[in-house]
Amino acid sequence: MDKLLFTAMSGASRIMMAQQVHANNLANVNTTGFRADIEQAESIAVKGEGYESRTLVAARAGGTDFSSGALQNTDNPFDIAIRGEGFFAVQAGENDEAYTRSGNFHLDADGGLMLGNRPVMGEGGPLVIPQYQQLDVGTDGTISIVPQGGGLVQEVGRLKLVKPDLDNVRKGEDGLFRVAGAGAQADMDETVSVASGYLESSNVNAIDSLINNMSLSRNFEFQVKMMKTAEDLATAGNRIIRGS
Repeated sequence: MDKLLFTAMSGASRIMMAQQVHANNLANVNTTGFRADIEQAESIAVKGEGYESRTLVAARAGGTDFSSGALQNTDNPFDIAIRGEGFFAVQAGENDEAYTRSGNFHLDADGGLMLGNRPVMGEGGPLVIPQYQQLDVGTDGTISIVPQGGGLVQEVGRLKLVKPDLDNVRKGEDGLFRVAGAGAQADMDETVSVASGYLESSNVNAIDSLINNMSLSRNFEFQVKMMKTAEDLATAGNRIIRGS
């Protein structure tokens, strides 16, 4: 079978994977703190007899766009955004810690600070906030309250804010980031700053993702036409052989 068919098939397969990445980015354009995925591919020359004129394409492990999103004011003290680089830490399992830019926190019935159904980590473990009359989150992540019924301001915990080397950070299927290495955890970083009453938007550029998807669709149609051309060439060659 002509190598053209395999070349076109590899191209079509890679385009379908790229479309999935861009479609997922578009689906998360309104997800708080979402970081866009980047699709990557590599050209591989087809070796064999004769002149090496054909190249296949192979998908490679994608990356993540870590650029910051815009901050949106909510006036909710449990909506917290990171200014610049850094991540919040959340408990992702019994001995698993993961990291996120999403800061739309809430309290559960027991006063635990939660992100969805995941406990938010503090300096010494999951944060629990006593009943309060007034609450404030400092720029360094320190949580202070005026107890219910009044009294002096009390510090009740501090968010675990981390800034690991981005080259060692990987995004999991759950959308959370983890430090590469079994059981690896990032250390608290004093330089990370937060803003209470704000949420960080997704860093996905919807227009760019939509245009990329349209371009990929056209490229996919081209690869399909190439496969049809390979089939037509094979059919014509068979006719010549049968007629000789």
